[in-house]
Order: sequence, then C-alpha cells, then structure tokens
Amino acid sequence: MSAKVDFTREIANAASLHALNAISSRLSAKDSTLWGKEAEAEAAIRLGWIDLPQSSRDLLPELDRLSAWARSRNVKEIVLCGMGGSSLAPEVIAKTYGKKLTVLDTTDPEQILAGIPADLSTAIIVVGSKSGSTVETASQKALFTSLLIEAGLNPAEHIVIVTDPGSPLDQSSRADGLTVVNANPNVGGRYSALSAFGLVPAALIGVDASILIDDAAALLAILAAENSVAVTIAAALFDAGEQCVAFADAGSNVPGLSDWIEQLIAESTGKSQKGRLPVVIESDTSPVAGPGLLVTFAPSAKADLVVEASLGEHFILWEYVTALLSFLLEVDPFNQPNVTEAKDRTNALLAKWNGRVPATSPTLSTPALDIYSSSTATTLEGQLKDFLSVDAHYFASMAYLHRGSDDAITEIRSLVAEKSNRASTFGWGPRFLHSTGQFHKGGQLNGAFIQITGESEKDLAIPGREFSFHTLLMAQALGDGEALSSRALPLIRIHLKDRSAGIAELLNTLRTL
Repeated sequence: MSAKVDFTREIANAASLHALNAISSRLSAKDSTLWGKEAEAEAAIRLGWIDLPQSSRDLLPELDRLSAWARSRNVKEIVLCGMGGSSLAPEVIAKTYGKKLTVLDTTDPEQILAGIPADLSTAIIVVGSKSGSTVETASQKALFTSLLIEAGLNPAEHIVIVTDPGSPLDQSSRADGLTVVNANPNVGGRYSALSAFGLVPAALIGVDASILIDDAAALLAILAAENSVAVTIAAALFDAGEQCVAFADAGSNVPGLSDWIEQLIAESTGKSQKGRLPVVIESDTSPVAGPGLLVTFAPSAKADLVVEASLGEHFILWEYVTALLSFLLEVDPFNQPNVTEAKDRTNALLAKWNGRVPATSPTLSTPALDIYSSSTATTLEGQLKDFLSVDAHYFASMAYLHRGSDDAITEIRSLVAEKSNRASTFGWGPRFLHSTGQFHKGGQLNGAFIQITGESEKDLAIPGREFSFHTLLMAQALGDGEALSSRALPLIRIHLKDRSAGIAELLNTLRTL
C-alpha cells in the first residue's frame, strides 16, 4: 500500500512546511549538519538508517539461512532478549504478522521466569544489544547460557547474537562459537527497525523481511519531495505547539506500532527541555486529558491525523518524521544523555547495596502496599489526592512489574487522566527507561511521576553477578527516582507488598476519588 495522511483540521503552517521542504533532500543525502554544530559529530555516524531499505538487502541471504536453520531444528519458540530499539520493532513485527515471539525487555524476575521455554531444546534465544554492554541484556544472556548448559545443551546451537561489529558482545560471542549477525554500526538503536535488530527476529519467526524493506524503499524514494507525507506530519507535530501527542493503533493493520513510535519520538526529541511526548492510549475513545494532537492508524472521526501505511512504510516514515521534527525543535535526534544518567545511578546503587535492597521507612503503609512521598496524608486516598493536585503538565505512571501477569495496573493511565485532567502516560519499567525515560528528565521539566514497584515472590540469580534480578530491578527504579528528584520533579512511589491485592487497592482507591 502507499502511505497516506488525512488531516481533520488545518495544523501545519506555511513557514514550517517551507523550512522542511528546503532541507528534506539534505536529509535524504545524509547531511549531518542539519541539527547544529553540537550534534554534527553524532549525526555523522548515525544516519545509516536512511540507507537501510537498500543496504539491508545484503542481509537477505543470511536471514534466509537463519530461517531455514530454525525450521530444520524444529524450533517452536523464539525468545528475544533486548531493550529499546532491540525489542520494540521485533515486537510490533510479530504482532502485525500474528507470529509468536517472547520479548524479554525486563529485569522483573517473575516475567523472566515466565518467558523461559519449558523445552529449551526447541528454542532459539536471540540476544540483541548494539553496545553489547546493556546490563539487562547481558544479565539475560548469562542466565540463558547457564540454563542451556544445565539442560545439557550447547549454547552455540540455541543462541543468536545481534550486535555492532567489534562490540564486547561481538568479540566474546564469536570466541564462544555463537552465531553472530552484525548490524550497521552507523544506525542508532531506535532507528534500527529495518536493520539486523529488527530483521533477524522477524526472519526467525517466519516473516518475510524483504516485504518490509521493499515497502520502506518505495516510500523513501518520495519522502524528499515537496510537501511529502513526512514533511506534512513533522510540520503538524511542531506547529500544534503542544508537547503531548496521543497515538492509538487499535483497529489498525499495525497493532503495537504506538509503542515503537513512543520510543522513537520521546527519546529523540526529549532533551534541552524541549520535545514531544507520545501518549499511547488504548483506543481513539480512551481519555487522554490535557491538550495535544490525536494520531491514529485507522480511520477515526476523533483523530487530528490519520496515517495509513504498511509496517515497512511506517518504519521509514516515522524515522524521517522524527529527524525533521528534531530539526524544527533544534535538538540532536541521535543522542540520549539522560538514558545514560539513569544507568549510572543504577550502577552506583548496586555498588552501594552489596547485593541486597536496603530496608526503608515508608510514609504510609497498608497491608498490601507502602507509600513513599512528601505528603503528610494518613490515608491512601489522601496521598493520591495530594499527588494528583500538584502542578504538572502530565502524569507518568511507571510500573516495575510483570508485563503479562500484572497487566491490571495499566488501567492507572486512564484513571489518572480522568481524575487529574492532565495528560497521562504509562510505561513498563525498566523498558520505558530506554524510551520516555529520556524525555522525563531531558524534555520539558513539567511532569509528575508515579512509580509502582513490587515484591517478587520468586527471585532469580544472575550468573556471575553478586545481585539478583529483583535487586537490579529495584536499583533501576530507585536510581531513576533519584534522577527525577534531583530535578525537583513531583514523585510518589507505591510499593506493592502483595502485587495482586496492592494493584486492586490502588485502582479501587483511584476510582473513588
């Protein structure tokens, strides 16, 4: 299909369209000077995504070989260990094509345990990491390597590595005899959907990668044209003047696309106290609250923009849109300084804790949960009322829980929107740290943050580490909390002593506010 965009009202102005039309061909030519002097060095080594619809054709023989290898081994389950750009694109590919893919972009021990195949002999574990040093992915790789050896299986017959050439993961994996597919090193993680990071898992689950890159190539050829679909969308996102943009993919041909776009736009534009914050909503009728555009991917009377395209077209389109939007915002679309900050704070806590989460004194306790906040209210209702009354442009709920088992917590997004009349986002931790986490700390400093952590009934050791997955998860939550607090941003942490009962108590209290 050919990508098209329908506007229900006039949004983009002539000045923005003129500015983008003037530089769109320069983007296609990979002009690294577009985003200013400070961004030039980074941009010079991060524009390889523009070539991917052509250069990724070189991967097709290797992808065919991997697909045939999986079929010959009677593989029944593909598990993907990766964070951010290494997991979000494969996940939307699997959803769009109706394929089974277990994505482990978490450090929650219960979610990891649930993702371990019952029969490892018929499983392939894909480990995707651009740098090769991402703590979540490195920990998962160590775990699966240990599990395979314990099961009497050769890791080299069950693990596939996707990483940049020469990375620590590349070097160690080749030394261990593992299958390694190198990605283009001049492509940043969130722009890597059409690289080996997206296409290797796609091939292993039985998706024809050539369709994705053919569709992307056909659209790329016209994106530099005057008033192209990318130019008009980018101008609209800028000229709307609001930092929040809602996305709904329910009922579309690309389920899950909103989560991929969320990372792409939030992490690319959320810096220098500027940016656009995607608000992923459940459907086009779900409450967003607060001002902002609504973008859908299926016809909707409520939407400001309806963008219809195939998945391959969407991948290259939104990457192009994000680069153009960053030009108008005058930000570097390729760095992520505050993602690194959260990692550093996590590592500092792990070093300080010596393998165990220290005991703390909550502000308020109930049988099912503990509250940590600045409020003096003596009830959960009072604590929540106080927090939702703070001066904020948006509220972000961040759940460091089991995606797949603790899914009831996702209702907090719509409840907070209704009760606060502010834009409300939801993210699974630590996954969101590689996405909206950059915006929270680098974008407009006007958010308020609800952290939800929980006890783990079953913990899981990380081979070769002195800390467990639960301890790592808590360090990631509290480290990010420190980063938010250092900016004097409103923060409340709700710790679930009993996950099921705690979620029910929290949601029931919110409903009655």
